[in-house]
Amino acid sequence: MLGVCPLVKRIWTPTWTLFSGGLCFLFMAGFYAVIDARDWKAWSFPLVVIGMNSIAAYCIAHLWEGFISNSFKTHFGPNVFKIFGDTFAPMAQGAGVLLVFWLILFWMYRRKLFLRI
Repeated sequence: MLGVCPLVKRIWTPTWTLFSGGLCFLFMAGFYAVIDARDWKAWSFPLVVIGMNSIAAYCIAHLWEGFISNSFKTHFGPNVFKIFGDTFAPMAQGAGVLLVFWLILFWMYRRKLFLRI
């Protein structure tokens, strides 16, 4: 048609690659400025826990997400995340699952269990 590649599509386009790459560089520059240049490191501990076992985090996120979501519903009831309303239920469920992921990774971090290639 016009030769214009839209930014938001379900497949990776050159436009989306440049946009997301630039956003990643901005985040990296911001984290460098805050953590290394200003030496404010204490708040970044949750990110360190995830980063030290990023392979395990990836595997857990893809293999156990459904199991953990269903476990919440089994143990706390099917409407456990609807206490925040129907609008925020998916976000609350995601935050709960992320918390469980982080606790698993924290357990691995404390016991010095790191997956490496």
